[in-house]
Amino acid sequence: MDRSYFNTEIETLDRGGLDALIEERVRYTIRYAIENSPFYRKWFEKHGINPTEIKTHEDLLDLPVISGKTIQENQPPETNEFMFRSVGWEDVFTIHETSGTSGTPKSFFLTWEDWVNYAEKYSRIFMSQGFGHGDRVVVCASYGMNVGANTMTLAAKQLGMTIIPEGKCTFPLRIIEIYRPTGIVGSVFKLLNLARRMRAEGIDPQESGVDKLVVGGEAFADESRNYLSEIWDCPVYNIYGSTEGTMCGECNEISGLHVPEDFVHIDVYDPHIEKFIPDGECGRIVLSTLLPAGARTGNLLLNYDTEDTTLVLTRKKCPCGRTHMKIMTPQREAETVWVEGTPFNRVDMERCIFQRENMNYLTGEYEAFLYGEEDGETILRLSMECENPDTCNRDLIEENFIRTFFRSRSPLSRAYEAGTFKILFNFQGPKGLDLNKINGRPKRLVDRR
Repeated sequence: MDRSYFNTEIETLDRGGLDALIEERVRYTIRYAIENSPFYRKWFEKHGINPTEIKTHEDLLDLPVISGKTIQENQPPETNEFMFRSVGWEDVFTIHETSGTSGTPKSFFLTWEDWVNYAEKYSRIFMSQGFGHGDRVVVCASYGMNVGANTMTLAAKQLGMTIIPEGKCTFPLRIIEIYRPTGIVGSVFKLLNLARRMRAEGIDPQESGVDKLVVGGEAFADESRNYLSEIWDCPVYNIYGSTEGTMCGECNEISGLHVPEDFVHIDVYDPHIEKFIPDGECGRIVLSTLLPAGARTGNLLLNYDTEDTTLVLTRKKCPCGRTHMKIMTPQREAETVWVEGTPFNRVDMERCIFQRENMNYLTGEYEAFLYGEEDGETILRLSMECENPDTCNRDLIEENFIRTFFRSRSPLSRAYEAGTFKILFNFQGPKGLDLNKINGRPKRLVDRR
């Protein structure tokens, strides 16, 4: 095996060959949908679609877009059967639920074959980041209904890696000292908190043996990546995955996430104009399952709106040798707020907070709330955690935040100068933020208008 790639032939296939493979899989996937998916049999008929005419990936662009709501409307209790399930119960290996915050959770059914394919996607990502035989990796991600941690564990088996399945970053520090892991998977904040715990116990993260960090499950700013990399003195890689099967990841070039185009087809869609948009423009990720000839899947999705936003960075060959396209780090549209016609989200906040000068005083932990006043004013109340509130240079931090935040937001800058948009800064000591009282992953930017 070429130690640079997990599947050399597919990962380095030239664009013409890759497009031909995609079209072959589009045709088989559509045929599979007709024969095995109760939802798509009715869906094609309802929309007057002749599925035999869907032969290329461009043909997918002419199909209607479905959403999570579509899945919810086609499963119990709305229907008697799970209409998206595309194998018999005897072939379902695991059942998963996702995103139940707004109604009934969406149900997903995975076959063992799905798990094998998911694991290959992560195997490719891990190898592109330099992981391989002999690596010991602590996984600080949930092993419950979420597929990510289990998929990484299966991928490790294929690569000869050892997984330490902690599930959380609050594990005892003896794990670091005894097993000397070479990598850790977690969120930016979990990994920063772990480094603080280690330093408090006299363990230098830079001397711990960890030489790679992988951040998954959330978007993050380059500024927070750079600071995390500085603290641990190692590269920080980004991955993006979902129960639906996206599984994209950065290679060692760290210049965008490679999409496994032979397994999942991604287009970018603007819901406001209800059209797919060109490479380089930002919109929602719309994915379609792609099946190799003869393969089976528990859940088939065509033109599924993930409600995550991204843009296609390039379809050219990467310096790493991979030919699969690269996308910008996806962000959850639900984490975006609008003020004075201008959007911003959690990642934008972190870009401002993690300015390097600020990090001489801050831990990176923060929480922000938007309030709307009766007189039309909008107030952003931002609380940040300081290492030491008594010595924290608050003026410097506020100036850096305001300069960075308004750099590309002229309408908001004018509203700030006019007094219709205000930012109130609050500084707390360690563990002084309200989010420390909440179990689970906190929502750091909350719109209370």
